[in-house]
Amino acid sequence: MDGQQYLNQISKASKPVKKVGGKKSISNILSSKFFIIGAVAIGLLIIIIIIGAILGGNKDNTKTLSYDLKLHLDNTSEVIQEYQQNVKSSILRSNSASLSGVLANTSRDLTDYLVNKYKFKDKDISKKIVEEATLAKDELTNELFEAKINGILDRIYAHKMAYEISLLTAEEAKLIKASQDDTLTELLTTSHESLSNLYDKFNDFSETKN
Repeated sequence: MDGQQYLNQISKASKPVKKVGGKKSISNILSSKFFIIGAVAIGLLIIIIIIGAILGGNKDNTKTLSYDLKLHLDNTSEVIQEYQQNVKSSILRSNSASLSGVLANTSRDLTDYLVNKYKFKDKDISKKIVEEATLAKDELTNELFEAKINGILDRIYAHKMAYEISLLTAEEAKLIKASQDDTLTELLTTSHESLSNLYDKFNDFSETKN
C-alpha cells in the first residue's frame, strides 16, 4: 500500500457513520402534537386533584371545628350549672342564666345539624379533641373553685365568662368563614350575635355596682 492509499483509508475510517432510523431530537419530541396533548392532560389532572383536596380539606375542617365548638358549648354550660348558684350578685346570676340559655340553644341546634349532616354521635369525636376540651374545662373549674373558697367568685366568674364568650365567638367566626352551608351559617350567626351582646355585661361587671 502506497502513502496515498493509506491516507485515503484513514480518511474513510474517520468519517462518522450515519445512523438509520435514529431517535428524534428533543426539540422534535417537545413540539410533537401528542406530547402537547399529554402535557395539557396532566396539567388539568393536577388542577382537579388540587381543587378536590381543597374542597375535601374544607369539609373536614368544618366538621372538626363543629365538634370542637359543640364540646366547648357543652363544657361551659356544665361549669355554669355548677357555679352559677354560688354567685352572689343577682345581676350576674341573671346574665349567667341568659348565657346558659344561649349556649344550650346553640348546642341543640348545632347537634341537630351535625346529626343531619354527618350522622353525628358523641363517640365520633376524636379522643384528642375530647381530651383537649376536658383539660380546658378542668382548668376553668379549678380557677372558679379557688375563687369560691377565697371569697372572690363573682369577680372571677364574670371575668372567666367574658373570656369564654370571647373564645366561643372566635370559634364561631372561624366556622362561619369555613362553612358553605346556609343552615350552619345562620345558626352560628344568631349565636354569635347573642353572645356578643352578653360579652360586655360580663366584661364590665363590677361588684361595687351590684
